Amino acid sequence: MPEVGFREWLAIGRAITDGHLMRYAGKAHLTSRFERELGEAIGTRHVLTVNSGTSALIAALAAAGIGPGDEVLVPAYTWMATAAAPIHVGAVPVLVDINETLTIDPEDILRKITPHTRAIMPVHMVNAPCDMEAIMSIAREHGLVVIEDACQAVGVRYRNSYCGTIGDLGAFSFNRMKNMNIGEGGAVLTNDEGYFIRARSFHDLGATMRGHLDNLSVPSFVGMNLKSNEIEGAMLRVQLKKLFPQMRRMQERRAMLAGILSESAGFRVTPHNDPDTAVSLSIIAPTREEAIALTKRRGIHNRLLDSSKHVYTNWEPILAKRTFHPKMNPWDWAKREINYTADMCQRTLDILERTCVVTLGLQYPAPLMRMVARKLVS
Repeated sequence: MPEVGFREWLAIGRAITDGHLMRYAGKAHLTSRFERELGEAIGTRHVLTVNSGTSALIAALAAAGIGPGDEVLVPAYTWMATAAAPIHVGAVPVLVDINETLTIDPEDILRKITPHTRAIMPVHMVNAPCDMEAIMSIAREHGLVVIEDACQAVGVRYRNSYCGTIGDLGAFSFNRMKNMNIGEGGAVLTNDEGYFIRARSFHDLGATMRGHLDNLSVPSFVGMNLKSNEIEGAMLRVQLKKLFPQMRRMQERRAMLAGILSESAGFRVTPHNDPDTAVSLSIIAPTREEAIALTKRRGIHNRLLDSSKHVYTNWEPILAKRTFHPKMNPWDWAKREINYTADMCQRTLDILERTCVVTLGLQYPAPLMRMVARKLVS
């Protein structure tokens, strides 16, 4: 993730000096300027900054009208927020296997679609883009909404588009582990004005003030308070300037390391849905034991099965179908019985237990990382 330093500190100081910390107060303008700049940079018509990536997912679902009785397809490998977001709008997540690209498997999407499926939430995990061409084709054929969880892929390209701008709606995260880092934050992306208006209304309690009347074309409805503020907007404008140079460095480093690691006979470089723009790198071992052995070697970040709540078997409240109040339980509103078991996505578990993330080492000189990669294949 990018460092937060003097430029962010200076931007925050200017925001405080302006004295308009609430984004809709007085002459506040920093958050709005960031939204315009991000939209222009990634090619999307509407950007709505919110207080987290989770909030962005929930607002996107609400904007699309997803609710009780609806089923939403989510991958079994993603941060738990992806599966939790449908629950917060009254829908239920249906778990879909991933394939070796570490992203949702289009073939399993087809197997999991039912008459009650309303949306697909593909997740571009660890900066690896989904097969969006196949996913969009399936969605159009079956009349489904696509909400891209691009929280882990801000600035990542898939062919000629940026992740998060391909589906009907997209979500970004700006927390400290992401490609843009302000500690916590998020954004909803869409080219559909109707979805944008609904997302904007939902994120601000359904308010019809604070400039929200300029293109209001739907009745107001009760929403939540998911707003960001001008300090976040100030930091995001600085982070946006860092984003694309960082992605170029990641792409160059990934290409160099992947070329070396592809020479190994002991493991394979994980396949990628768009190798020409790849910025993520992982390797897949033949066996669980060999993957565990790899984690002890320099240059390996971690084994994906060990990545906490990114793995569906660790989503205990969801597997138990437990919400904060029994009468607010979306599974009771579902149109069919939906249950979860620890072994329901066995292919996902097999891939995760054999896959290790390779450190790109952007903070280190390229010759050093080249040497580390050579040792991994020796």
